[in-house]
Amino acid sequence: MADVVIYFGIFVAAIIVLVDLWAIFSVFRSDKSDGVKVLWFLGIVIFPVLGLIVWALFGPRGIKPGTGPSSPEHSKG
Repeated sequence: MADVVIYFGIFVAAIIVLVDLWAIFSVFRSDKSDGVKVLWFLGIVIFPVLGLIVWALFGPRGIKPGTGPSSPEHSKG
């Protein structure tokens, strides 16, 4: 039974790390200033779960022009 708990903890930690990496990538692709990006990065790295929750509620969502789809055909839903 202890092995299942350990594997579950590893699974949850891996998911948190992956989602944090996605959030960090999203922050650096945003159109915010470099200082704001660094602050969001530090918040997500220092407080992985809390920083992720705060980023999900208030974080930058915009994408810099030229970093999205390369053609109108790729941007269709």
